Amino acid sequence: MSRERMSRRFYRVDSQSDLSFMDRGRLASSENRWIFEAAWEVANKVGGIYTVIRSKAYISTEEMGEQYCLLGPYKEQSARTEVEEADFAETSPLHVAVNSMRQQGFKVHTGTWLVDGNPQVILFDIGSAAWKLDEYKQELWAKCSLGIPHLDVEANDAVILGYQMAHFIEEFRKAAEQNSECSPRIVAHFHEWQAGVALIVLRTRFVDVATVFTTHATLLGRYLCAGNTDFYNNLDKFNVDEEAGKRQIYHRYCMERAATHLAHVFTTVSEITGLEAEHLLKRKPDVITPNGLNVKKFLALHEFQNLHAISKEKIHEFVRGHFYGHYDFDLDKTLYFFIAGRYEFGNKGADIFIEALARLNHYLKMMHPDVTVVAFLIFPTKTNNFNVESLRGHAVTKSLRDTINHIQQQIGKRMYEVCLSGRLPNSSDLLQKEETVRLKRCIYSLQRDGLPPVTTHNIVDDWNDPVLDSVRRCQLFNTVHDRVKDLAVSCKITSQIL
Repeated sequence: MSRERMSRRFYRVDSQSDLSFMDRGRLASSENRWIFEAAWEVANKVGGIYTVIRSKAYISTEEMGEQYCLLGPYKEQSARTEVEEADFAETSPLHVAVNSMRQQGFKVHTGTWLVDGNPQVILFDIGSAAWKLDEYKQELWAKCSLGIPHLDVEANDAVILGYQMAHFIEEFRKAAEQNSECSPRIVAHFHEWQAGVALIVLRTRFVDVATVFTTHATLLGRYLCAGNTDFYNNLDKFNVDEEAGKRQIYHRYCMERAATHLAHVFTTVSEITGLEAEHLLKRKPDVITPNGLNVKKFLALHEFQNLHAISKEKIHEFVRGHFYGHYDFDLDKTLYFFIAGRYEFGNKGADIFIEALARLNHYLKMMHPDVTVVAFLIFPTKTNNFNVESLRGHAVTKSLRDTINHIQQQIGKRMYEVCLSGRLPNSSDLLQKEETVRLKRCIYSLQRDGLPPVTTHNIVDDWNDPVLDSVRRCQLFNTVHDRVKDLAVSCKITSQIL
């Protein structure tokens, strides 16, 4: 069957676009329509795709209800805090398929993901199927001529997970066909090459499901960019087989390329990634699906504005504490810049970002000395502990804030008593000597000898850290005269330190 016919069959345009989310969920159930979304990052925080899937889970669950389910690997450390385990209803074909897998000796965990929308998740224990790895590899070689080296643990895990997910979808289709009068219409959506193995298996076993494959950045492209090549100016000149072989990722590249060509619908997340896929994976994407912020859940604009104001005030408070003693700038004239992601110094553009900050710092000192930029560089890296000087700053600013709040309450009581007596209060009635002494102590504790630190944590082997090395080279040391203040945050989520 051609891709065009498959698209017409499985992707029906719903003319009743004014249906509510609940009605659409019921419609999907009555028509036996199901969507499975699979990725290594489901309930497993290891990369940016985790955020992509998590952010779209709310709207997907509202749209499809219990007909939408996420598939991924079982990682105990993450699942313990992110997943509430529970069994599916016995009448659901999901329950039948999971039980069938368990009876065959596979460990399968089911439940709901503790994120907005609470989507259903099915997590597969890779270790429980490791004994079938040789069998899976043999099938891949026989049907696709794909050979996986024994020592590539990540590729081996991807093969095991892919076969488990494909086996589950195959079992599910059988159960869904028996439990309904109409034939099930199933869409299986896979992200990146780690989950793409399942797509390869479904297609080579001729399982009747529609498949979608999304690449967020091609595997070979990541390696080429990390190798300081003039990547985009030479996209059409690379010998992809040779380049993948040089970097010892040829088998992974073949897995990604096979999933790309076997998918009924191939998508990327940007036009530039689509161009990259066209040259490196040799297929032009059918659809561009840009990553974006889901604002539909904020039905009223003021809700979104209130959340923005609360978050901004948290950042303000953090900046006050971190730059105490050198807090010489107006927050109303301060801009916040952020760069975040995996710690790939060149791939993620940290090198260009820091160079641009240095040039911006020189420009602002010359042209706009009253404007300040605070730049956050958020990357995960090995650390010993929190920076003591940074923690001290938050402690002394909190002490000052608590002292002022207490004095405000006392001043309010005294002002009330004085006004009741029929006269206006003077300064001696409001601020007592002991309170003045407390304020002076807090102000003295704010004095510091050194400069504000450029990191929130003590980084292991910081002299060889690429970000800190670049910061030293550009002399961005957070002095009083610098209009660009930089701060390297050594963790993924800023809320951990705010």
